[in-house]
Amino acid sequence: MIRVTRSAVIDAPIGRVWEVLRDFNSHSAWHPAVGESCIENGEPPDQVGCIRNFHLKDGNHVREQLLALSDHEYISMYCILDATLPMRNYVATVQLKPITDGNRSFWHWESTFDVPKGSEREFAELVGNGVYVGGFNGLRAFLQSNGRDLSRSPASAVASEGVVATAFGGPQVLRYQSIKTEQPSAGDVLIRQTAIGVNYIDIYIRTGQYRMIEPPAVLGMEAAGVVVESRSPHIMAGDRVAYASATPGAYTTMRTMPGDELVVLPNFVSDETAAALLFKGMTAEYLLHRTHRVKPGDTILVHAAAGGVGLFLCQWGRALGARVIGTVSSEDKAKVAVANGCAHPIVTRAYSFAKEVKMHTGGRGADVIYDGLGRDAAAENLAALALRGHWVSYGQASGALETVPDLGSKSGSLSRPVLFHYIGERAALQEAAGRVFTALRDGILETEVRHRYPLAAAADAHRDLEDRRTTGSIILLS
Repeated sequence: MIRVTRSAVIDAPIGRVWEVLRDFNSHSAWHPAVGESCIENGEPPDQVGCIRNFHLKDGNHVREQLLALSDHEYISMYCILDATLPMRNYVATVQLKPITDGNRSFWHWESTFDVPKGSEREFAELVGNGVYVGGFNGLRAFLQSNGRDLSRSPASAVASEGVVATAFGGPQVLRYQSIKTEQPSAGDVLIRQTAIGVNYIDIYIRTGQYRMIEPPAVLGMEAAGVVVESRSPHIMAGDRVAYASATPGAYTTMRTMPGDELVVLPNFVSDETAAALLFKGMTAEYLLHRTHRVKPGDTILVHAAAGGVGLFLCQWGRALGARVIGTVSSEDKAKVAVANGCAHPIVTRAYSFAKEVKMHTGGRGADVIYDGLGRDAAAENLAALALRGHWVSYGQASGALETVPDLGSKSGSLSRPVLFHYIGERAALQEAAGRVFTALRDGILETEVRHRYPLAAAADAHRDLEDRRTTGSIILLS
């Protein structure tokens, strides 16, 4: 029996490295020898007993099973079930340990296995250098290409200022003023924020429709920036990060956040793009992939199809093979929607669209309705819904639904999903954000920041959004 061991130091915190390695199917993203890989039977990639089925880039085929996983000790064990390589009884252990400075990790990788007599040296070299050393180098490159710039210095703190809702009401209640920023405690990160996303939920909160604050309080759910100080095992000072948080407070120059709520930005995603993309992109991700799994041939109706979420729903829906119908409020917005994947734009400002939806579907209606309008569009939505259709009410720009619609008339279903229920755990957040960034990289999603305002002009941004004078994403620059 052969025993092969290799060790390396990785210039990243142990939490960051483990976040990658604990995903039993992540190796296709970072290991240079690994090609296509999947987890069999759709099981979670951190479930003990799951099997990854993959090909090596040299043409060999391997099936491996996860035997043990410990988040407390940073250990995983796995074995080979089947392989075209003549290796038998292969069992491997991966273990991480923190280096005393806290910002680097020690990675030990070892295995035992049998091979045909006379080929011991060949396979010891193959596993030790080709698999293990190659893996160390591949992970280093992966961490750097996904936002971990080893030469980047921490950002400098600036004066802590932000936009406060002094009461519930119209945009006039917003005031730009000095605010207090809490110092980071264990697990927290202090961010110098550079770009802040404006979302319709900010208006719901400002008006008191969503009682998520008690004035005076800072608004905002989404931002990007550079880390000034970190006490999180996942994040390093100097990292570029972004978040879509369930806790308002993003309209600030400086903010302290739990590290578990942050994602590190890949190098190909700018701060402005992240602030325009993350909240709305993850909303489109869960609506299309989890609340309702859109499949080729589905007809989807997207309201506010030229808005921030609407454009992503159109782009991603088209990529999934759906036929997209969208409502917009002007001919100019119709052109924007068409350019982003909407096959049939319906121009209306009076919540009248069911007749045209039926016309475009031969009388059938929409299989899925993505509804951010709410109360005033309820009757038309029900009329536009296909038999056994799915009405997804993810927003309520005109007010909350007052009664449950008569879905029995269509054998339909109604969902009222919330983004933060889909990304409440760090693993789920990383998965959703990773899918959004991959879709951006692959050209499925395209984001153009069409409206930029100084942070102090947040009230103007709110007025323009409410008055339908915007298309696509809106950001505040600090």
